[in-house]
Amino acid sequence: MTQRLVGRPAPDFAMETVSGDGKTFGKASLNDYKGKWLVLFFYPLDFTFVCPTEITALSAAAEEFSKLDTEILGVSVDSIHSHRAWINTPVADNGLGQLNFPLAADITKTVARDYGVLIEEEGVALRGLFIIDPEGELKYQVVNHNDVGRSVEETLRVLQALQSGGLCPMNWKPGDKHLVAQ
Repeated sequence: MTQRLVGRPAPDFAMETVSGDGKTFGKASLNDYKGKWLVLFFYPLDFTFVCPTEITALSAAAEEFSKLDTEILGVSVDSIHSHRAWINTPVADNGLGQLNFPLAADITKTVARDYGVLIEEEGVALRGLFIIDPEGELKYQVVNHNDVGRSVEETLRVLQALQSGGLCPMNWKPGDKHLVAQ
């Protein structure tokens, strides 16, 4: 049985990262994002088929997320060296090219396990996406089968709904009215 995460403090993490330009290594922890919104997403493995479509789409939308005071961090069980190689591989050769956010290495699989997305028998993560608020509370999670990519548009819509501070009905978009509690 999966533990409920939404509405609770996000599981803490500390991972090594490679910058989106593929040049430098660093570290990222949940505390680094205090005071900002964070879209934390997991993908199965580097050099696969669906993953680059999601990662590059999120990268292309990074400015929209930034305008919403939101950072993005991608995570897989691969090493920082694999991430760097993938970023530095041309798109025509199944590479990513430059990204507008870092990729983190969860080689111990601890973070994927803590967020409930690790497929233990395969040693890879499901496609999990989490939105964490500036105080560190996990506000949203979606987990997909690894055959299906996620939607950047829906992620932005949910983020804007969470930031709106009101009760948002289905398909709510910025400018729509909030529901009034009776």
